[in-house]
Amino acid sequence: MDSARNSVGEEMHRFVAELYPICRSLTGQGVRETLRIIGREIPLEQREVASGTRVFDWVVPREWNIRDAYIKNSAGERVVDFRKSNLHVVSYSVPVKARMRLAELKPHLYSLPAHPEWIPYRTTYYSEDWGFCLSHRRLSELPDDEYEVCIDASLTDGKLVWGECYIPGEHVEEVLISCHVCHPSLCNDNLSGIAVATRLAKELAARKPRYSYRVLFIPGTIGSIAWLALNEKQVQRIRHGLVVTCVGDGGRFTYKRSRRGNAEIDQAVEQVLRHAGFAYTVQEFFPYGYDERQYCSPGFDLPVGCLMRSPHGSFPEYHTSADNLELVQPRYLAESLARYLEVVEVLEHNRTYVNTQPKCEPQLGRRGLYQSIGGDSDAARGNLAMLWVLNLSDGGHSLLDIARRADMPFGVVRNAATALCRHGLLREAPQDTALNQEALHVAQIT
Repeated sequence: MDSARNSVGEEMHRFVAELYPICRSLTGQGVRETLRIIGREIPLEQREVASGTRVFDWVVPREWNIRDAYIKNSAGERVVDFRKSNLHVVSYSVPVKARMRLAELKPHLYSLPAHPEWIPYRTTYYSEDWGFCLSHRRLSELPDDEYEVCIDASLTDGKLVWGECYIPGEHVEEVLISCHVCHPSLCNDNLSGIAVATRLAKELAARKPRYSYRVLFIPGTIGSIAWLALNEKQVQRIRHGLVVTCVGDGGRFTYKRSRRGNAEIDQAVEQVLRHAGFAYTVQEFFPYGYDERQYCSPGFDLPVGCLMRSPHGSFPEYHTSADNLELVQPRYLAESLARYLEVVEVLEHNRTYVNTQPKCEPQLGRRGLYQSIGGDSDAARGNLAMLWVLNLSDGGHSLLDIARRADMPFGVVRNAATALCRHGLLREAPQDTALNQEALHVAQIT
């Protein structure tokens, strides 16, 4: 198992490395190239919406593409070179071709004095401006000189594009998985989420899941807003959702709850983390961060949380050139994928049952269900799990409810229920209570 997990982690890290050099932004060829590479791994449909389209209170911006950028000194040497790092240019910078002294140039230069060797990542998405990012060491070494400044870019009417992977299940109710594809060479905050989401979709496509799954690869904020605007009538199918980001570093697992705070997805993730053997943190919902804040906006209030490792802004490498291929490691990617797959297992197999013999305990021993091997802790736990399932299977408690109440891993409780069903001591409730509760909530807001 460890060998297989390590192999998957290495594959995801190679995928991150392939995507790393591409200059992505909200729009443009970098996003298209990224989607093309993702599409080699999973079935991916490319969607688009034209610049100028109103999506709720926002307008889809013009498309930005960049070919080259540099700052040359009077000797013709590139002292800042986009070809060496795409972080050198402030994303969405308007085209520039000019000569200027250092004093005129400096207001357009950004560095990190606290980390003098790192290049910061900056954007100017919704205001027409331009700029360069460079290490503070390089900035401090620039002499008073006349510099040639060039940003060979275009900002024109075009398209906002994103990718969708739809995996049909037994039911039309959907699990939404969403990650952003709008950052350039940043590995943890961008590429780790893409890698884990892609591998998760690949694993799901190889099975016949209970739920249908929709995996979105979208530009941050404007992408989720555009998707919600164009799919407003279909979002009532979403029963659970997760935003995937920052899942490649060695930080502890962190789960940010949905706006509802106690949706089934919140319970499922917390149940998995509680029994995963790793330190973890749970955050209450707050209206800042990634695209969960759009999915959880009050007009939709979808049950979408965010499962990550180190949260945005909490690690020093965040939005800098130090968020590189060394920060993101194969074993961390593999651990993150494992947690996501465990959450999927809970969602897929959570059921509500009814005890067919509710008056006192049925005799488990004569059915071969009661294991009496002294000192076997696994047997004792299995026995206790069966007793919990029998006691709480009254049509009002799901297996997840029982696992949480018993403080047991979901898999142990599920195995107990499977054994009890096989011997006719449980039957599935006529309707999935948890699913109906989610449907009722959606109906109330749509």
